Amino acid sequence: MATDKNNNSQAFKRKSKPKLKKDDITVVDTDSARKAVVATAVGNGMEWFDFGIYSYLAATIGQVFFPEVSGPMQLVYAFATFAVAFIARPVGGIFFGTLGDRLGRKKVLAITLIMMALSTLSIGLIPGYASIGSTATVLLLVARLVQGFSTGGEYSGAMTFIAESTPDKKRGFMSSGLEVGTLVGYIAGAGLVTLLTFILGEDTMLDWGWRIPFFVSAPIGLIGFYLRNNLEETPAFEAMEENKSGDDDYYSVKEILKYHWRAILIGMFVVFFYIVVNYAVLSYMPSHLTAVLGYGEAEGLLLIVIVMVVMIPIVLLMGYLSDRIGAKKIIQFGLIGLILLSIPSFHLIGSGNTLLVFLGLMILAIFSSSFQGTMPALLPSLFFTNVRNGALAITFNISASLFGGTTPLVVSWLISKTMNEMVPAYYLIFASIVGIIVVTIFLKDPSGKALRGSPPAVEEKAEIKEILEEPEEALWWHEEKKEIEERIENSSDEQK
Repeated sequence: MATDKNNNSQAFKRKSKPKLKKDDITVVDTDSARKAVVATAVGNGMEWFDFGIYSYLAATIGQVFFPEVSGPMQLVYAFATFAVAFIARPVGGIFFGTLGDRLGRKKVLAITLIMMALSTLSIGLIPGYASIGSTATVLLLVARLVQGFSTGGEYSGAMTFIAESTPDKKRGFMSSGLEVGTLVGYIAGAGLVTLLTFILGEDTMLDWGWRIPFFVSAPIGLIGFYLRNNLEETPAFEAMEENKSGDDDYYSVKEILKYHWRAILIGMFVVFFYIVVNYAVLSYMPSHLTAVLGYGEAEGLLLIVIVMVVMIPIVLLMGYLSDRIGAKKIIQFGLIGLILLSIPSFHLIGSGNTLLVFLGLMILAIFSSSFQGTMPALLPSLFFTNVRNGALAITFNISASLFGGTTPLVVSWLISKTMNEMVPAYYLIFASIVGIIVVTIFLKDPSGKALRGSPPAVEEKAEIKEILEEPEEALWWHEEKKEIEERIENSSDEQK
């Protein structure tokens, strides 16, 4: 995947001033980088297909597994089961994240994909409440926990893999392909549910048709596994492995939290607003249109599918722009837009006019796209290579568990208690206010620069000369690395 790498590079040893040699710079093979993006995005699309079909079938699943309750509370119970997967997500993140820092990125991604496919398939095989009573609910919870455990290592691992496989100056655009995979997965899930609902009718879907989308996940999982298993390891991980002195170079979870807590804390706040907006727009809105606003299931899902199709080029555009003007500015644009326009958007969505509903959804989708096009490149850049997979998995999954999976649950519960259809808008505004404070004050924009702890990665050899002329700029993370090393040394001295 890469050439021009010095196996014995000393550029990343602790020194008073950063030094950089020609052989330290990684020249990324473009074809291999594109292959990494496609294979990772396909796998990620399969993951979000699995999660997506559960979201889109939430109303039906509520009737199948929770017939003892009715109305909005049935939807609350269905989303509670959706949220329970996020209990296992941090555990899976810690397990697979640290494993990825030891064994390699691609091995872990192959394992998590297979686990995801099998757990999703099993949901389609579970008998309903009418057949086996509360045992059905327990089995559904177990399957969701396995999904959550595997997802804990999936998305953060995918972000890490793409970020480490692409040139620095194209990281934003190429990493945005991961979120294209997310949207395609959602579109496939929603499209399949919509098509089946149209062909079979709501009664047949409730009887047995809802199982079909879960069965489809098995062959998709096998395809994704094949693609990922044939990838090469990332250049950044390979370079790190070549310079390791032994097992002492590996960080435990305790050490990651102790020495990288500041980056983890910033990352958790960034993930907070990102995940709330993402799940509110993509996971919750289909059920909001159906259960709260009274749209037919097929009509509500069709609107969301069209919105997501339009989002794909917008996400790629946001990734492209982040490489040119910086991810931070793109994210600030999205946050300010949501603060100002969330309430007007939900007024449009609640208008009952299909065109106005679509316009309201598209406004939210554009601002959500500003995060989806930038986060896959931004989040991995918060951490150094030797802890990136583990630290990112901890950061992303704790925040996603607390705020992502609970977003549909909290919003649907608040609506059932207050009977106020504007609750989702207020929730988005709150998350965006928190986000604009954190991003503006604490976030350092790494767009177009080398990942922390990694050598610069370029697409063409002609770029090397320019980088060598300003080594301090190329190794911009050098001082941060020194500070962490000093904290580690001080801690070791205190223990002695």
